[in-house]
Amino acid sequence: MINCTATFSILAIIALVVCVACNSSPGRPAADSAAVRPDQIVDFAVLYGQNCAACHGSNGKGAAAIALGDPVFLAIADDAAIRQTITNGVPGTPMPAFAGSAGGMLTDKQIDAIVCGIRSWAKPDALRNVTPPPYATKVAGDPHLGADVYATYCSSCHGPDGHGGSKASSIVDGSYLALTSDQDLRTNVIVGRPEFGAPDWRGDVPGHPMYAQEISDVVAWLAAQRPKVPDQPFANTSVDHAEKGLP
Repeated sequence: MINCTATFSILAIIALVVCVACNSSPGRPAADSAAVRPDQIVDFAVLYGQNCAACHGSNGKGAAAIALGDPVFLAIADDAAIRQTITNGVPGTPMPAFAGSAGGMLTDKQIDAIVCGIRSWAKPDALRNVTPPPYATKVAGDPHLGADVYATYCSSCHGPDGHGGSKASSIVDGSYLALTSDQDLRTNVIVGRPEFGAPDWRGDVPGHPMYAQEISDVVAWLAAQRPKVPDQPFANTSVDHAEKGLP
């Protein structure tokens, strides 16, 4: 007579062995290896590495584009300006829109994570109580005055006519200006590009930092050198953006 209890016990043991063997079989995904949907990633390091580092450098140290971790940049650009630029990009430049609502791939939550991560690089005491020029302006610069400002602050590096000197390349190159907005020019004048040896607004002439109006004037002069390209969107953009609350 067959012992049913013994039979069931043997079958249970066999089933257990089979399950254990399957769980440990080569190639079986681990329990914590499930893929995360791209729109669910909110880790700043991952998001920055995938979307920002190629242009702005690892850890915000700068590359083709400005260093987002620069303490001067973070002192003049508030979270709203950074978020606006990430969300909508800068039309006509290499900076694309990243928000899903503007044709990009990131959610609002992911953009918030990037903004917070960039802000974490700020150094509150970096300027040592010095008030920097405003990030944007509602006052248009004067290109005629800007020529004199350029000669005073910029020509020693970029050459007397802006076409390059012994220390820096051309700042009036048509291709460069065609891909650079007025706001980008203003930001570069204020923040500098220290990773390339270009000082911020305080260091062009030792002991004589640039005034806010001088910055606006030299940006207007630079913008006036931009090739007249059809549908070029950059005329007075630093003023227009300030009036609209845009970067």
